[in-house]
Amino acid sequence: MRILQVSAELFPLLKTGGLADIAGALPLALMAAGQEARALLPGFPAIVAGVRDLAPVAEFTAPWGERFGLRAGHVAIAGAPPIPTYVIDAPALYDRPGNPYEDTSRQPYGDNHRRFALLGWAAAQLAQGLDPGWRPDIVHAHDWHAALAPAYLAFARRAGGPRTGSVFTVHNLAYQGVFAPWHFAELGLPAPAFHMNGLEYHGQISFMKGGLYFADQLTTVSPTYALEIQTPEQGCGLDGLLRQRSNVLSGILNAVDDQVWNPSTDAALVQGYQAPEGRHMAGKARCKSVLQRQLGLAERPDAPLFIVVSRLTEQKGLHLVLGGLDTLLAQGGQLALLGSGEGWLEEAFRQRAAAAPASVSVTIGYDETLAHQLFGAGDVTLVPSLFEPCGLTQMYGLKYGSLPLVRRVGGLADTVVDCTLEDMASGAATGFVFDRFEDADYDRALRRAFALYARAPDWRRVRGNAMRRPADWGTAAAQYIDVYQRALA
Repeated sequence: MRILQVSAELFPLLKTGGLADIAGALPLALMAAGQEARALLPGFPAIVAGVRDLAPVAEFTAPWGERFGLRAGHVAIAGAPPIPTYVIDAPALYDRPGNPYEDTSRQPYGDNHRRFALLGWAAAQLAQGLDPGWRPDIVHAHDWHAALAPAYLAFARRAGGPRTGSVFTVHNLAYQGVFAPWHFAELGLPAPAFHMNGLEYHGQISFMKGGLYFADQLTTVSPTYALEIQTPEQGCGLDGLLRQRSNVLSGILNAVDDQVWNPSTDAALVQGYQAPEGRHMAGKARCKSVLQRQLGLAERPDAPLFIVVSRLTEQKGLHLVLGGLDTLLAQGGQLALLGSGEGWLEEAFRQRAAAAPASVSVTIGYDETLAHQLFGAGDVTLVPSLFEPCGLTQMYGLKYGSLPLVRRVGGLADTVVDCTLEDMASGAATGFVFDRFEDADYDRALRRAFALYARAPDWRRVRGNAMRRPADWGTAAAQYIDVYQRALA
């Protein structure tokens, strides 16, 4: 099959979250499985700079009348085949300061409806022969930024266009791409698309809803999240539609790119390591010692190092981490945090680091190298989320032997097994899991982590379980291929 992956980000070129990791890894996994995969990306500066050998393919007209170009090249991935990649050449829309979605004041760009409608429109144009040398059988759109692609394809099909299958993946239902209704005329969709059975959402336009309604098949990034988003609690107002379309909804667990996240080969670490235990893990102890020194923490090998690599939002449960910090420090633990987000959380963590610099390190922002070093050094990875579609952070923690402490929700529930006596005995235990989104439940999980850390042989055994847990892209790719075949059928 010829498969076009459509997303706003792709690692290693541009990353604001886990979407980029998936967009970079899935095409490689599909190619390894014998499929013909390509990517389509907006021409953000980092993407234009990173895609090699860009050459013009075609020009096309946006629904609102502007002319734009399409270029093609490839993304070079170390140790893997290059990913053939299309880039939308539209500097007026994409060459801006700030991040891909917001300006430097962290306000969404006022024309985001155009910037991301163009991504879906270009995908549909490729499906209708924009590149005379290659036409996809499947268009796989990721998150709200690409969600109009299935809508454009559905109406093109009704007008006699080619039969191209469409798949839409929800990475996080909470971010929906909702815009004022007067922008509908710019989108190039017929009037029936702005309807309850379409893009209309409480009088506004929802790109996310368009993808959910018009795609042939739907996926999301973990089996548990696929069930949760069909409930009022986590459906974000779209649970009725998702229940209606549950027969085409699959939960496919994300995987970890072994070329990027592998403690035995990771160039960001001062010394690699791998399970099984013993001498193979000496590198982790050295990583911890070096990072403690680098961050200004007390160099104590006996102090359990808790890490946070996250957006700083209430959704991620960071107020629980703040509330439990006194308990963590009183029991001799250390905290190292990397992330950015809500201002009050940034400031609260800064204050705690200033008050206890030998025990708390806070780095505001994102640094890919430091993220790898934190997983390499950490003993426990904190992911106490209110909701979590899949979560890659806990998977990196598992892979690097930094045992995840998580809430039993979404992909966290699918990937981490609590250290109960029976699961430790069976070899299934891989971390610490709590249920209610409350300080008391989080604190009990924290105490379990300290209790296990004090029992070194048990700790090493659970850490070995975690590091050996399979999280390969081959399995996930096979599931996606099955979804593609259903979309074509």
